[in-house]
Amino acid sequence: MNNLEQKKYPIGRFEVPEDICDIKLNEYIKVIKNFPDRLKNLIENFNDEQLDTQYREGGWTVRQLINHIADSHINSLMRLKLALTEENPTIKPYDEAKWAELQDSVNMPIKPAMRMIKGTHQRWAHLLKSMTNKQFERTFHHPDQNKNYDLRTYLAHYVWHCNHHFAHIENLKKEKNWQ
Repeated sequence: MNNLEQKKYPIGRFEVPEDICDIKLNEYIKVIKNFPDRLKNLIENFNDEQLDTQYREGGWTVRQLINHIADSHINSLMRLKLALTEENPTIKPYDEAKWAELQDSVNMPIKPAMRMIKGTHQRWAHLLKSMTNKQFERTFHHPDQNKNYDLRTYLAHYVWHCNHHFAHIENLKKEKNWQ
């Protein structure tokens, strides 16, 4: 993996796990539950200059990453709810890069996004804990990828998403030697 690829995908690209057993599901739910606190601890002492630093050349700033996480994870919760209440619903894709360029992502304080992440993850984890194995078999359709996703695989992807963006910020913090 070259340096740019390493900075883009610090934990590697997402790979669909072969088997997601109940033990793995419980581990995934813990990641969803604990992510807001992990993220808060990572960035709590960042100043505006640090928040406006790109995690890699040509990449988003930390501020944009935080707002992207809020946007992405609220969309993820909605997709989960759609899959639980409709038969294989077609979800609404959105252009994440364009959303990250909107002013609420570029220059707003991160406190509202962090509150969104905390609340979203509380509801998300609670809902995930209540689900049956049969419910985890439910699906939604992603029209851009012309593919159906079951909720086990979808959860694995969002655990990867949490860890992926956490690693972006963590690696930047180490690289810049920020305390």
